Amino acid sequence: MMNHILKLAICQMAITDNKTVNLSKAESMIKAAAQQNCQLAILPEMFNCPYKAELFSQYAEFYPEGETIQMLSKTAADSKIGIVGGSIPEKDKFGNVYNTSFIFDETGTLIGRHRKIHLFDVEIKGGTVFKESSILAPGQDCTVVKIAGVTLGIAICYDIRFPELSRLMTLAGANMLIFPAVFSVSTGPDHWELLIRGRAVDNQVFVVGAAPATTIESACQAYGHSMAADPWGNIIGSTGIEEEILIVEINLEKMCTVREQLPLLKHRRPDVYKSNYNS
Repeated sequence: MMNHILKLAICQMAITDNKTVNLSKAESMIKAAAQQNCQLAILPEMFNCPYKAELFSQYAEFYPEGETIQMLSKTAADSKIGIVGGSIPEKDKFGNVYNTSFIFDETGTLIGRHRKIHLFDVEIKGGTVFKESSILAPGQDCTVVKIAGVTLGIAICYDIRFPELSRLMTLAGANMLIFPAVFSVSTGPDHWELLIRGRAVDNQVFVVGAAPATTIESACQAYGHSMAADPWGNIIGSTGIEEEILIVEINLEKMCTVREQLPLLKHRRPDVYKSNYNS
């Protein structure tokens, strides 16, 4: 039986159009999490800038010299805490801009980088209209890393809607899937918790959704409601819409127990799936 406990903090921060203010807030929340003996801090999607496609290039940073990236690395090392850096706009040497999560261990070393694979191009009647592909390039890789003895699969927002990716991360050994996300008030009430619990039940893993707080003056109204689900699909911690640090403890023994009682992954039939699914 795997009895390993991880204490994590979901930093549901309010995002402004001032990068300096955003970085200061993120840093203070990470340090507060470390002071409460958390081993991992998780930030929301696009935590250093407003969620507006037309602004992503303006706020984009290069690795490793970007100020947000430097802050995450230094804060991780100074506070001795692992960080899933939500996501920020990242620019590469070819001029491409990505929606990227930088992941650091407790020494401040970069151990992973996830570029959002599925770009959010939608037009919901009477609700959200957004076209990420007008600015962003898609990532190409599944991202799995290990922090504090727990194997994490990292993906971003819209990625959660594609169960194939979550299954790939699970088959690669992930015990917990983490999704920094800005779900809107159009889709959040109906889909956010459903997707988090669904991916948890599908893969018998812990799932964490890290959202920003709702800011009334923002053009994109974030739904908030950061939460975590266990491998049985139970919500083990959640927030409302206000700025908050949500602290959750996960015990991998729960995952082992669920998989022993209901061995879904052992009962998979990839031989059938491959012969009947060609796209």
